[in-house]
Amino acid sequence: MSVLVLRLAGPLQSWGSSSRFARRGTEIAPTKSGVIGLLAAARGIRRTEPLTELLGLEFGVRLDQPGQLLRDFQTAHSLDGRTSAPLTYRYYLTDAAFLVVLSGERELLHGLAEALSRPQFPLYLGRRSCPPAGPINLGVHDLTLDGALTTWPWLAADWYRRKAASTIRLEIIRDARPDEPVTETVPDEPVSFDPAHRQHTWRSVLRRHVDVTNDLAERAHITDHDPMSLLGG
Repeated sequence: MSVLVLRLAGPLQSWGSSSRFARRGTEIAPTKSGVIGLLAAARGIRRTEPLTELLGLEFGVRLDQPGQLLRDFQTAHSLDGRTSAPLTYRYYLTDAAFLVVLSGERELLHGLAEALSRPQFPLYLGRRSCPPAGPINLGVHDLTLDGALTTWPWLAADWYRRKAASTIRLEIIRDARPDEPVTETVPDEPVSFDPAHRQHTWRSVLRRHVDVTNDLAERAHITDHDPMSLLGG
């Protein structure tokens, strides 16, 4: 079993799955549709071309640094100033970092890893206004999807890790398998990105948590908080 491991981090990210009209929201983590779109851009697959080779990938994400929600609003006016478009609200995640893992055929994963290192089209984190900070590709590894999501070192920024305890509980969101209980269903399984007939289907999702070690906590002399310690005799 092989997996492609990615780090998605940047000043701004926005991963919408159900935005409508004047309100453009973001999910709390990268969507499968958004990541498949990023891989397609790296591969040089145009919006009107089929996504056949990417549709079989199994997807999971770990929320290593959730970030903060930011709301922005935009206005637009005609050149003469006589007419204006409706006010639109756009939501972003600031200073977030995510571990993304994709499982599939090893040859395909190596091709995607190479494409991410030399992308055919610009890469962005959900929207064109959200470029990534630092390399995305962390390589192809002989691990399972669950193994990578649970054992990969914490990817949060150093300044964030220095303020955290020695053990951190992180949320994992991944594709639910046929024999597993489904936490929720989300409309972000891409079928086509063609602007003329963009299409997504529903994806079954499993949410759970994993404990990871913060190796910077000991260096910063941070210990886990015990509210009962003051009662000790």
